[in-house]
Amino acid sequence: MKYFVVDAFAEKVFGGNPAGVCVLEKPLDAELMQTIAKENNLSETAFVYPEKDYYCLRWFTPADEIDLCGHATLGTAYVISNFVEKDTKIMKFHTKSGVLTVEKKGDLFEMDFPSRMPEKIDTIEKVAEVIGIRPMETHLSRDLVVVLQNEEQVKNIQPDFVKMKQLGIGLGVIVTAKGEREDFVSRYFAPELGVNEDPVTGSSHSTLIPFWSERLKKQKMVARQLSQRGGILYCENAGQRVKVSGSAVLYMIGELQI
Repeated sequence: MKYFVVDAFAEKVFGGNPAGVCVLEKPLDAELMQTIAKENNLSETAFVYPEKDYYCLRWFTPADEIDLCGHATLGTAYVISNFVEKDTKIMKFHTKSGVLTVEKKGDLFEMDFPSRMPEKIDTIEKVAEVIGIRPMETHLSRDLVVVLQNEEQVKNIQPDFVKMKQLGIGLGVIVTAKGEREDFVSRYFAPELGVNEDPVTGSSHSTLIPFWSERLKKQKMVARQLSQRGGILYCENAGQRVKVSGSAVLYMIGELQI
């Protein structure tokens, strides 16, 4: 099968978040997809195949299947529009999170995702032991949201991944704060899924966008993920949905011998 590696939320190679994209003619067994994702050893590998007038899309970390992945969706849309259905502008993907639409707008791919506003919970002391600093607040949706005082704290934290893996609250941990240049910044950790730190996480912004939109009183925002590779995300709060946009760059084309 054709296999692509795309740097998502990046303007040049070696930036953003690398996503594996496997282009299929028909569905694969889930166990085989999981084995391939483990072998690829990227934070996510996407598997996509055509069905009528849409595409079926699934995402796997090295350890498990996930219900929503932003950067691998962006990477898949890049592959579809450049190598499968050239020059297409609008792509529909049927996924575990429902139908996701991606629209190519110039150099950006705009993804339409569900909105997941988190609810405040009291787990500050537990989280302080994991990240080595006392957070201002903690909230929960799919992921645990940890709010720090400023961008510098987000940039400098060094989590204890053994303790984080044992935390058992949320799928992953989002650490966030108001940005200095951008509207807000974040980092994302998911050791339970075999990903200590994800370079740029589109799906976490399903939660971060409504959260920061309410606090900043803004519908359109620019976000930065502060991993070593880093990336910029253009965000819009659209009620029950959110829009997450970013650019992508091709790193590799190959063939898997299965």
